[in-house]
Parts: sequence; structure tokens; C-alpha cells
Amino acid sequence: MIEFDGVGHSYGEHTVLDDVRLRLDERRVAFVGANGSGKSTLARMINGLVLPSRGRVLVDGADPAKAGNRVRNRVGFVFTNPDSQIVMPTAGEDVAFSLRKKGISKAERERRAAEALAEHGLAGYADHPAQQLSGGQKQLLALCAMLVLEPDVLVCDEPTTLLDLRNKRRFAERLRGLEQQIVLVTHDLDLLEDFDRVVVLDGGRVVADEEPRAALRYYRELVA
Repeated sequence: MIEFDGVGHSYGEHTVLDDVRLRLDERRVAFVGANGSGKSTLARMINGLVLPSRGRVLVDGADPAKAGNRVRNRVGFVFTNPDSQIVMPTAGEDVAFSLRKKGISKAERERRAAEALAEHGLAGYADHPAQQLSGGQKQLLALCAMLVLEPDVLVCDEPTTLLDLRNKRRFAERLRGLEQQIVLVTHDLDLLEDFDRVVVLDGGRVVADEEPRAALRYYRELVA
């Protein structure tokens, strides 16, 4: 359960979120809105990347502002640009790096990394230079590096923005197959047909919160 209790946030005098109140327990939830609507800021609060100026966020009862490590162990985050997450020379090393604090041997880290890569369409790429992967492969690598930690929740902030149509579809297929609760921030509305819930933000406020068809109809009218 993810809860936003009267959440607000400001950068200086600019308010980006105002009195957001949500309880998210569905398996697939999306945040949509125009640029600057506050959706990415809201998503980043789930694992404490951004802390609210007002109100509080709870993830299964834990406040990221007070129990940051506990929350981050449960919430994985995939950014728009995978280059901001890839830190090691090869794909296998990058995934294994995520496991460095798990208290397991190097051999076990490498085994789990290879297994994760194979599971998500990157079999045979363990020794491949990470920065020489295609854009779609890099995003799958970033996803692997999060999923190998077995989070309960996966937050994805516009993960398909830099991908072509084929790789958008590949990434969407991977998300559909996951057991984790997914919170997706996106402008790619066609990805949301099978979601359970879509939250529309405008000017830092929730203006619609419904099943996909109704919420997206409202959003399209809003930006028309």
C-alpha cells in the first residue's frame, strides 16, 4: 500500500504538488499529465528521492523521510535515461553491482546477474560493454539491475521516452510479466490499456483518478 497524505511540494516559491491524497494498492497504477504537472515529483517521493514539503508518504506504513533505507529496499526505481543508472563497464558487472550489499559471494552475485539478464532478454550479454548496448537494451539492463534486488514495488519514470516503437513494446511486455506493484509515469498512453488505475495530474493536483478508459478520456480532453 502506497499512501500520499496531504502531500505538497515546492521548489522555492513554485508549488509543484498541492494536497495530494491517494491510496494505491492496485497492481498496475499510472501517473499521467502534461510536462510540469508534478507526476515525476510525486513518483520520486515513493522511495524518498524527493521528500514532501508538506504532508507525508507511506509505503506499507513506512515513511521514506524517516525510514529511507527500509523503503528503498522495497521500492526499485527506473529513470527515463538508463545512462543515469548504469555505473559499471559491462552489463553483468552492472547488475552484480546492485547486489554488493547483500552479503553474498562474488560468484553468487555473478550467477544471479546472469540469471536476471537471461530472464529479461539479455542472455549472453553479461560481458558486453554496457555503454555499447542499444537504447532498448540499456533500459532492460536498468530494469534488471532493479529487479535482481527483488523489490515489492517498481516505480518507472517515463522509461520509454527515449525508445523507438519496437523497444517501447519490448519494455512494456517486460512490465506486464512482473509480479511487483508497478507505478508508471508516462506520456505513452497506449501502454495503459491493461492497467488497473490511472491518476491524472494537472497543476500539481489530482484532477482524475479512475480506470484507464475514463481517466485517459478526461486527460485527452484536458490537453486538447
